[in-house]
Order: sequence, then structure tokens, then C-alpha cells
Amino acid sequence: MRSRTPDRLCAEAVDVALAVTEEAAGPQSVGEHLGVVAEGDRVVTHYFACKEPAYRGWRWATTLTRASRAKVVTIDETVLLPGDDAILAPEWVPWSERLRPGDMGPGDLLPTEADDLRLEPGWTGEDDERFPDFPDGSADASDGSDGAAGPEGAAGSSDADFVVPTPATITAVAAEIGMGRPRVLSRYGLHAAADRWEEQFGAKTPMAQAAPANCVSCGFLVAIKGSLSQAFGICANEFSPADGRLVSLSYGCGGHSEAAVMPKTPTPPPMVLDDMEETEQVSLHPDQP
Repeated sequence: MRSRTPDRLCAEAVDVALAVTEEAAGPQSVGEHLGVVAEGDRVVTHYFACKEPAYRGWRWATTLTRASRAKVVTIDETVLLPGDDAILAPEWVPWSERLRPGDMGPGDLLPTEADDLRLEPGWTGEDDERFPDFPDGSADASDGSDGAAGPEGAAGSSDADFVVPTPATITAVAAEIGMGRPRVLSRYGLHAAADRWEEQFGAKTPMAQAAPANCVSCGFLVAIKGSLSQAFGICANEFSPADGRLVSLSYGCGGHSEAAVMPKTPTPPPMVLDDMEETEQVSLHPDQP
């Protein structure tokens, strides 16, 4: 247990601590004596100001100790420690937590962990044994599916017109509908992306709050496919701040296609002459016949 009172002999050995500190750091780096702190029984630490410009607020710490019943003080260590006003480097953060959107540049690689919650296993067909790849590139037709008689020799069976698709055909169709990838977006990853896009181009943004209408009624909105089509679309207005970006259908801006329809120039009505009743002829020059 640390003693509250510094050992008298160790505390009085300021000159010894100063000499050791100047020997380790150099006389030009050591300043005035700042105090003594008890580290334990017969163990104290002397603090000296650090005069190095790059270490403002740091302190030199030299620890002294002595054996029981001994009057000779010995040196433990000399180190440089930060003080209350010291400038410290920020706490180290792993790169996976330090990376932010937009940090990647050309040539950068971002590895994805095997247990990333944003992804889940997809279908590539490599482990599917229902459609084996035969040497000739065709499917097995031993069951009579090539149009010939079946194994019982009965021609014209109901399976005569059925053709088993080749693995190449299955792979092409799978790629067209978005399959064939080792991993696909999980439900968690989909919701996380939707929340992120909603925060950037959603109904709660200042731009959407001041917009005359929402993107769902804008002619510049490009529809997308999939489950996200019910909540998002792509903006195609070059004057919009969201041009080319995925926007929420509840987002909006001043570039809405129906926001400011230019009024047509008003056309004055045609002159109307009343010729249904007789009118008295009035001469402009009554003195002339």
C-alpha cells in the first residue's frame, strides 16, 4: 500500500534526482523542481519541468528509493511523463473503426471480414449437385429427356419435350437475376444502408423541409428495382444537390419538376361590338352637310 508521507531521505535528495535527470535528458531540457510524490514505502518520485518546446506540459520524473535501515539513496528510473496540460496524441483507434465514407482513393483495397453482419452467403452453384457439369457440356439425358423413348421404351411420354438446362444456362440466368455471388447483402446491411441514405437525402433534411413537393411526384425521379424501389429512387435533375444520388421518395428540393411552372403571357380578350340595336348617327362636323 502506498505511503501518504514521502520518505524523508528520498524527498530531501533533490540534488541527486536533478543530477540524474540532467544526465539522462541533458541540462538544457530540465527545468525547475516541481515537487515530490510518494510512490510507496521509501520510494518517491521527483518531478522537474521539461523545457523542450515539443513537449509543452510534460514533466521529467525521476524515482528514488532506499533499502530498509539504509541511508544511501539509489536511482530507480528517469522517464518523461505528461502533465495535466500536456499535448497528447489522440487515442489509437483500429483502422476498421477509423475508416470513414469517402476515405478510399484509387488503388486502395478495403478487405471485408468473413463474419461481416452486412453480408450473408449467396448462391454460386458450385456446391449444387443437382446440375452436374458433364464432359460434353450437356445435361444427363439417360432418363429419356432427350425426346426419345423413356427407360420403359414407351414413346410419346409426358417428359418427352422436357430438356434439362445445362449448367451454363443456369449460371447465365442466375447472374441475370443477381445470383452467382459468393455473398449478398443481408437484411441488416440493407436496413443500415437505407438508414444512411435516408439521413443524407431524406424527409428530415433542411432541403426537404423547405421543398414545395416530394420526389415521389417529381418528373426527374428515376425508378429502381427491388425492395428499395418502394422507398428510394435516383435523382436525374442536374441542378439538384442530389443529382445522380439515391434519394428517399419523401425527399425534395427546389428543383422539383412541378415546383415553378412559368405562367403564360395573358392574352387580352377580343373587342366586342354591340350591333343588335339601332344607334343614332352623330356627325363629327355638324356645320357641314
